[in-house]
Amino acid sequence: MSDRLYIFDTTLRDGEQSPGCSMNIDEKLRVAHALATLGVDIIEAGFPIASPGDFEAVHRIASEVHGPKIAGLARAAQGDIARAAEAVKPAGDNARIHTFIATSPIHMEAKLRMSPDQVVERAVAAVKQARSLVPEVEFSAEDAGRSEIDFLCRIVEQVIKAGARVINIPDTVGYMTPDEFGYRIRTLIENVPNSDQAIFSVHCHNDLGLAVANSLAAIENGARQVECTINGLGERAGNAALEEIVMIMKTRSDRYNIDLGIDTTKIVPTSKLVSQITGMPIQPNKAIVGANAFAHESGIHQDGMLKHKKTYEIMTPESVGWRANRMVLGKHSGRAALKARYIELGEVLDDERLVAVFDRFKVLADKKKDIFDEDLMSILSDDSNVEAERVKLISLHAASGTNDAPVAAVELEIEGVRHKATAEGDGPVDAAFKAIKSMVEPNGKLLLYAVNAITVGTDAQGEVTVRLQDGERIVNGQGADTDIIVASAKALIAALNKLPNMHAREVHAQYSGV
Repeated sequence: MSDRLYIFDTTLRDGEQSPGCSMNIDEKLRVAHALATLGVDIIEAGFPIASPGDFEAVHRIASEVHGPKIAGLARAAQGDIARAAEAVKPAGDNARIHTFIATSPIHMEAKLRMSPDQVVERAVAAVKQARSLVPEVEFSAEDAGRSEIDFLCRIVEQVIKAGARVINIPDTVGYMTPDEFGYRIRTLIENVPNSDQAIFSVHCHNDLGLAVANSLAAIENGARQVECTINGLGERAGNAALEEIVMIMKTRSDRYNIDLGIDTTKIVPTSKLVSQITGMPIQPNKAIVGANAFAHESGIHQDGMLKHKKTYEIMTPESVGWRANRMVLGKHSGRAALKARYIELGEVLDDERLVAVFDRFKVLADKKKDIFDEDLMSILSDDSNVEAERVKLISLHAASGTNDAPVAAVELEIEGVRHKATAEGDGPVDAAFKAIKSMVEPNGKLLLYAVNAITVGTDAQGEVTVRLQDGERIVNGQGADTDIIVASAKALIAALNKLPNMHAREVHAQYSGV
């Protein structure tokens, strides 16, 4: 049994399935590059058969992201597997197909409507096909937590014979408890005759808050790959959080003497990037990456910390990438200094992009005195959406007062044509939103409006997240500015730009700019 734990990150696949967490291709590439810098072993880049966009994202990640293995998810179906193989092909020796089929009685009977024999036959055929197309195949028994153990042993033995070298045992619905799950992993390893030919993996959901605990129980019983996500993102209550699994291994190396390939100092920057791109805020008391994770308010705790940090800190903030908020650059800083700072933050900019980012940096530097790392990442996020902008904010004027009706006048450029509108609202943000929405359709139903201060001080940028729903499609938009109304307008426009059929309302006359 290997003493190496492989980290399989599925933020771009399972994490993106969280409602409102969909990412465009450029955003997925940014996350994938960050995951490679973090040192994950496998990136599950997506589900290629799901859509042309998913296929393109997986293909580009396989082409452009180097280091980790790149996996594409596929059902145990010929079309899925062929599509996944085509998507991950550019990864070469690092290409992996992750194929799955349900194995629990309820799934086989109610969903698949297949007999156990048919499921085994389908699984074996899928693994053989995948193995003929890529160097490495992973097989998952969906809903393994509620599957009969004898049947699990049978199907696992057969897919290993067919060529699967990673066997994933997921607790798909977050049903199991740690002792049950650990015993299940141990039973499979001890009773499947060819288990020594494969690495056993686990993929735990957090429906009962046990995803990390179940993953640890599996590791203690022989699993050597853990499937997890940044910030614990994922369907329903999410997945096991990568940062928690990794730091448990590091902090409790006395108990888990297992090697990892993770650069833990990149955990917090990666967490912030994923939060920023998906629009899913990190709760302050979240382990490792929450804003309060290393805060000490109690007098007893503060006294202990002053005497010796280890009295109340079992790991250092620096070890996971926390740094004190401090000014790193100002309006007199040059391009070279800006580029160097982005490299420290894990973002490498080519010369063309550096020019665009530098222009945005100078605009912000004229508005506020101190420029923090969070400001720099916000600039980068804004810049990444420029090419996709069909709607651009040209100008916004909002007014409100204690005895006046709030009003906003907005000018937009929609696919190269200028439009303007004025609207009243319950507040200046509401007025601005009504003005913007009056100029485009469809404009979606507002599901979420959230505001966070990026840094500290009255001149801090406000970061706004807007979530819209148009039919079954849910999209997020983020915007940042020292003016919260402008930030709100940017966020709404960013979300509107993600609606594929969005266009200008014909009732608005074109604006000549005169």
